[in-house]
Amino acid sequence: MSDIDISQVLDQMRAMAARAQGAGAADGAQSAQGAAAGKPDFSALLKGSIESVNATQKHAGELTEKFQAGEPGTDVAQVMVALQKASVSFEAMKQVRNKLVDAYQEIMRMQV
Repeated sequence: MSDIDISQVLDQMRAMAARAQGAGAADGAQSAQGAAAGKPDFSALLKGSIESVNATQKHAGELTEKFQAGEPGTDVAQVMVALQKASVSFEAMKQVRNKLVDAYQEIMRMQV
């Protein structure tokens, strides 16, 4: 697995945010048509993000195990960078989850 460049991650996050804003601005009928036209819906974006975080954590775990086993070619710097990437991605996912819960609670407090 290759190292992830921070600018690539930021570009991906900006692209996902732009797609999410575009999908949020459309009404229900238009968003259903957009999903059929091949545009990813929110659940697909969320699932992809969770899978990406999971893959990052698995990679960090594998590197940690290799380092602990003393396999040659496993550098402590590599392990620490992978662990930090996993930590940052998990924290970002937690913040997104918190924002989603807050938005849900706000919607539930609205009077119809």
